Amino acid sequence: MLRNSKAFGSYSVNDLPKAREFYTQILGLEVTEIYGMLILQIAGGNKVLIYPKPDHTPATFTVLNFPVDNTEEAVDELNRRGVRFEIYDEGDLKTDEKGISRGEGPKIAWFKDPDGNILSVLEEM
Repeated sequence: MLRNSKAFGSYSVNDLPKAREFYTQILGLEVTEIYGMLILQIAGGNKVLIYPKPDHTPATFTVLNFPVDNTEEAVDELNRRGVRFEIYDEGDLKTDEKGISRGEGPKIAWFKDPDGNILSVLEEM
C-alpha cells in the first residue's frame, strides 16, 4: 500500500526564523515555507518537514544525515561557516579533535542546529 508513497521525515524546532536562517545561510539548502512550517529540499527530490513546537525538546539521536564525498572537507567548510562539531568520548563512540568519528563504519561528524537537533555529515562508502 505505501510502497510508492513519497514518504518524508520531520522534526520540530523552537524558533522557525532562526532555523530557516541556519538551513539556508549556513547549510546552503533550498527552504520553502508553507502553513507556518519549513520544507527542506534535499538532493534526489527528497524533502524534510520542520515544524514549530513551543515545548520542543531535541532528540538524543541523529535526525538528519548528509552523505558527502569527503567528511574532512565537509567539516572544514562547515567550520568556516560557523558550525561547531560535537566531540564524543563515550564507550565505543569517540571522535577526534575535529569531531570526526573514524571507527568502524563511515567517517561521520555530528553537529546541532540552533534548536539542538543532531545532524551529521558522513562519508559515502
